[in-house]
Amino acid sequence: MDSAFERMESAAMPVEIAALEGGDPAHDHKAFRRALGQFATGVTVVTTECEGARAAVTANSFTSLSLDPPLILWSIAKTSRSYAIFSKTGHFVVHVLGAHQINVSQHFSSAVTDKFADIDWRRGVVGSPVLDGATAVFECTTEQCYEGGDHLILVGRVRHYARYAGEALLYAQGRYGVVEDHPVLRK
Repeated sequence: MDSAFERMESAAMPVEIAALEGGDPAHDHKAFRRALGQFATGVTVVTTECEGARAAVTANSFTSLSLDPPLILWSIAKTSRSYAIFSKTGHFVVHVLGAHQINVSQHFSSAVTDKFADIDWRRGVVGSPVLDGATAVFECTTEQCYEGGDHLILVGRVRHYARYAGEALLYAQGRYGVVEDHPVLRK
C-alpha cells in the first residue's frame, strides 16, 4: 500500500486536468468568488469608533504587511453599512477569531443594527472597542487608505498587540474550519 507521502508525490506530477470553472471574472462573479474561496483564510472581526458611533465587520481580507514598521492591512466593501465609519476613522482593532467563535463571526456579519448591544467589550489603547475571546488582537492607527475597486484598503500601524492560547478559526470554500496537521506530517 502506498504511503500518504507517495500518494501526494504522485499527485504533484503534471497532469492535464480540466478546470471546474474559469474565464473572465467580469462574466460570472459567483464563479470567480468560488475560485477565490479555494484560498483558506483566517476569520477576523474589525471594530472601530468614530464620533461616538461604533462599527464592526467580519472580514477575511486581513494580512500582515510589514514588521518594520509594524503594518497590517484589510479591506472593506464600499457597500458595507459600516463603510462610512471605517472610511473616516483614525483607528481600528483587528480580532483574529478562535475556533470557538463561529457565533461571533456570524453575529458581526449579520444585519443586526447595534452589534455591540449584547457583546462584552472594552475600549482599547487606540480608542476602538476590543472584544474578548480572540486568539490575537491588533490595535491600530490608520496609516493609509487606498481605493481598491469596490473596496477600500486600510493599512494600519499596529500600536499594541496580544496573542492568546487557542486554535484559529479558518474559512475556505464557503465553510468554517480549523487547523489540522497534514496527513504527511502526522506520525
